[in-house]
Amino acid sequence: MLLLISSIKLVTEVALLALAGQWVLGLLVGPNKDRNVFYQVLQQIGRPFVKLARWVTPRLVIERHLPLVAFLILGFVWVLATLAKISHCLRIGVQWCQ
Repeated sequence: MLLLISSIKLVTEVALLALAGQWVLGLLVGPNKDRNVFYQVLQQIGRPFVKLARWVTPRLVIERHLPLVAFLILGFVWVLATLAKISHCLRIGVQWCQ
């Protein structure tokens, strides 16, 4: 169970960092961000989560806000995974979670 919780938390952290990095790099590069290789790599990492955000949200949400929605959903999942991991570690003993 601990492996499953830790895996969910890890995937969530990678996706959160990719979306945050994409946002920061987009600010730094400006309008030419689509030609930046690093931006494209971060976009590829975050794309499945942005598509999931499109599937979850109503059509009222415009396309350019979807990465923010995905980031917020992933942040919520990360908090839930962290709380689940803490709860599980307290249940089985903290020495087994190190």
